[in-house]
Amino acid sequence: MIVLGIDPGLATLGWGVIESGGGKQKPLGYGCILTSPEQSLPNRLLAIQQDMAALLAQYQPDEIAFEELFFARNVTTALTVGAARGVSVAVCAAYSGKLYEYTPMQVKQAITGYGKAEKRQVQEMVKLLLHMDAIVRPDDAADALAIALTHAATGVARQQFLMK
Repeated sequence: MIVLGIDPGLATLGWGVIESGGGKQKPLGYGCILTSPEQSLPNRLLAIQQDMAALLAQYQPDEIAFEELFFARNVTTALTVGAARGVSVAVCAAYSGKLYEYTPMQVKQAITGYGKAEKRQVQEMVKLLLHMDAIVRPDDAADALAIALTHAATGVARQQFLMK
């Protein structure tokens, strides 16, 4: 099974693709979709749409997992990141109905065994689980791989994480 993990963002949207099967996972690719604050919001969203469509065409994932958004205070950031996430979800929904979502705490719990783990701990575990030589950079790409690993680990329980 090929899983695309997505860490939503407007300026930096992390993505990571893994192949999972037989109790083993291997990275197929990872990176970030970057947009600039100098671009208008519609052009930034269009860039995300186009780049996301290109990722889907390149990797042809069987299932796609998103991190749920969580914001405590900054409403403006929440709205723009929500717009970027919405574009990503729409492009992925046109590709497949197998869209899933996990909270940051669920990802940390699945990867490290502790739902309040530090970012560095998650990054170290992603490196170990995927047998990589170094911690993945940038952080958003490492987060996306962690999301993909979390999804791969859910097994038969994955239906409860299906986007509604």
